Amino acid sequence: MVQFKGVVKRFDKLVAVEKMDLDIARGSFVTLLGPSGCGKTTLLRMVAGLEQPTEGDIFIKGRRINDVPIHKRNLGMIFQNYALFPHKTIFDNVAFGLKYRKVAKSEVKARVEGALELVRLPGYGNRKPAQLSGGQQQRVALARAIVIQPDVLLMDEPLSALDENLREEMRREIDNLQQMLGVTTLFVTHDQREALSMSDKIVVMKDGRKQQEGSPEEVYNESANHFVADFLGHSNFLNGTVIGAEGDATRVRLENGGELLAASSQQWFPGDKVEAVVRAQKFQILSDLEVPASRDMNSFPGRIIERSYMGGEVSYFVEQRDKTVIHAMSMVRTRPFRRGEDVVLVVAARHCRLLPKT
Repeated sequence: MVQFKGVVKRFDKLVAVEKMDLDIARGSFVTLLGPSGCGKTTLLRMVAGLEQPTEGDIFIKGRRINDVPIHKRNLGMIFQNYALFPHKTIFDNVAFGLKYRKVAKSEVKARVEGALELVRLPGYGNRKPAQLSGGQQQRVALARAIVIQPDVLLMDEPLSALDENLREEMRREIDNLQQMLGVTTLFVTHDQREALSMSDKIVVMKDGRKQQEGSPEEVYNESANHFVADFLGHSNFLNGTVIGAEGDATRVRLENGGELLAASSQQWFPGDKVEAVVRAQKFQILSDLEVPASRDMNSFPGRIIERSYMGGEVSYFVEQRDKTVIHAMSMVRTRPFRRGEDVVLVVAARHCRLLPKT
């Protein structure tokens, strides 16, 4: 449905997007994820026609759109600030895009009422935006975007102005609506939870470049580099040197003198410098200091120096004898471990991923 071919965007000497190649399948939900200034919003604005590519081409349904005016691209757009007309009714806000498409008045009424029904705001047509909550205003913006039956739905940080509970509700709302309508969606966010929970594909960006693209499971569990592994979730990076292979796994001598076994589909050779990536959530935290019997389990004894209780989950920082600190997260037990307790962190080889040390 959407293609970027060698797209570059420069603002004077600043390169905002560098050589972007990307295919977005029809009906898919694709998220551009990355920190502020990584180029994700610039990409979205180029699709929308609000910015022009410096180099390269953008296609929608196989048609090059670089020179196509905004109003002829048939795009639905949702912004962070809703962009509703405060003096117009909800009905007129939603109907705004239809007026420029020469839709018959009788059809306008039916389509607006249908869109408001889809976003669970039936009967709200006569109200003004100021009479609605932030979540309801976001639903109106969503109705306005889908009522035109767009080829592509563009969303730029649409949930960032909402509180946490409302964000969770709207995540589910947008996800369900996109699935029901089957509209191709390009979503911009810096929030990893939004990206992981809603996307068919995630494109992780940094400094205008694509770092990795893939399903949420792929980018989370098989991060392509240090940046992706660090940006998505809570990761530990343990530096070491490859000793050799053990079946489908690789044994690594860590810088602190310990050893780690990591499952790896890549071939490594003795002497290779690597960093082992272990997600904080993958550790088990045990109260005794016995080494697990299983050969594919890695154990890290230490003492809890910091902990944060977060309701259903507890975050621990465990200091080893060499002063290396490991971050581990676990679901709440009957009694959470406390600061100063001796524990052992255990993680299976299959949860340890090796990256080349650069």
